[in-house]
Amino acid sequence: MDIAPPPPSPLVRARNLRLTVPAASGPVNILNGVDLDLARGESVGVVGPSGSGKTSLLMVLAGLERATGGTIELAGHDLTALGEDALARVRRDTVGIVFQSFHLIPTMTALENVALPLELAGRADAADRAEASLRAVGLGHRLTHLPGQLSGGEQQRVALARAFSPEPALLLADEPTGNLDVATGRAVMDLLFDMQARLSTTLLLITHDPALAARCNRQVHMRDGLIETAVPAPS
Repeated sequence: MDIAPPPPSPLVRARNLRLTVPAASGPVNILNGVDLDLARGESVGVVGPSGSGKTSLLMVLAGLERATGGTIELAGHDLTALGEDALARVRRDTVGIVFQSFHLIPTMTALENVALPLELAGRADAADRAEASLRAVGLGHRLTHLPGQLSGGEQQRVALARAFSPEPALLLADEPTGNLDVATGRAVMDLLFDMQARLSTTLLLITHDPALAARCNRQVHMRDGLIETAVPAPS
């Protein structure tokens, strides 16, 4: 009798994830025991009121904030056991991040902004890959423009090109349309979902927009530092 192979392990597995930060009035609990799996290639929308812990969850999963309790496995790496240098390497090789603010270097051209992380990773084809990524987001005619010469939508497309150019296993997006008008934001999200599907990237999307969350494979609702419910997105 044939034995079915075991199901693939999730790209991200977080268990009892906790984050406590000091404050003048005493420690503040931001994450209160989060359990979350992210399958390879799936998209997950994270929704919830302000202060529910959404962005803190993203920062901890990215390795930009150290959890104070629990465990995180990312692509087989136990992030909670890694030193800073090893953590930075895993983040560089595995994670792409897009924020509400574009975080572009103002004195660098669009091409240089996208190429920089590739160069830091030692990619010999950094410039060629950066140019291809910018052309993929419709900015082949803006390669030599500085961020200040680009519209908000164009700047966010540069940020998308930068995040996707290393072909990360995990893309974390925190309110990526928060600084854009409705039409521009819709175009940026169409592009993000298209690239995510084309590269089979796992996507964790934080948003206040129910329509955006509904485009994901499933939704996670957070409140008071906990995952309140996790349900499939409407088909």
